[in-house]
Amino acid sequence: MTATDAVNSTCGTLYVVATPIGNLEDISARALRVLSEVALIAAEDTRHSSRLIQHFGISTPLAACHEHNERDEGGRFIQRLLAGDSVALISDAGTPLISDPGYHLVKQARAAGVPVVPVPGPCALVAALCAAGLPSDRFIFEGFLPSKQAGRRSRLELLREEPRTLIFYEAPHRILDSLKDMETVFGGDRAAVLGRELTKTFETLKGAPLEALRAWVEADTNQQRGECVVVVAGWQAPQGEEAVDENARRILRLLLAELPVKRAAAVAAEITGARKNLLYQLALQERP
Repeated sequence: MTATDAVNSTCGTLYVVATPIGNLEDISARALRVLSEVALIAAEDTRHSSRLIQHFGISTPLAACHEHNERDEGGRFIQRLLAGDSVALISDAGTPLISDPGYHLVKQARAAGVPVVPVPGPCALVAALCAAGLPSDRFIFEGFLPSKQAGRRSRLELLREEPRTLIFYEAPHRILDSLKDMETVFGGDRAAVLGRELTKTFETLKGAPLEALRAWVEADTNQQRGECVVVVAGWQAPQGEEAVDENARRILRLLLAELPVKRAAAVAAEITGARKNLLYQLALQERP
């Protein structure tokens, strides 16, 4: 145990409390008890969270703890905790810190010797993953992709040959653009699942290859509404005759710098003996 892990037995406890992502029945009995017993609830949006606590008849006062004040205002929560008051940290929905505020407060609390206790519960990424039917033994969570296309594609390029299942959050007004970029970078045949409005009235879980999934969302504007989670199958290395070795890839990249895609693929096939159609598909992915 390090010095910063030492717990101050005279101070209160910071509880990190998961709340529903939609269906209020998903809140746990433990979460309700903690929210009722603490001295203060640190909430991402007090107006939003006031509806939750009023629904359950909780009278604990709320104080704002969001991305714009968390660094500067965290000290006042730490003071309350060091004085012996327990505090519950909640976000607007789901588990705090998972693409939501809370990291800085938790870090400050641990540095001050304040015990931090998780109260687990709903989390959109876990809900989507467990219903996606894609490998769940190893996965990575990438949160929200950059809002601009150049940044988004650059991030996706870094993940193109990631073998673990990929999980993304996305805003409704960017879901179609993100699916288009995923199709471009990962290929239209890559399996994916869109989870939309999870646990809510219009919950949708649609699985399809990225090309078909993008086309489905593009054709139905209703699928471009609400909170979205995208789960994408990890990259699988080609096997046997489907494989393109690294030497062929290197030659193809050199040729692409000077030649059009189709010609570069044809010349690379002549030089390396690899299948021209495989090199052409790879060239489409490799081109700037």
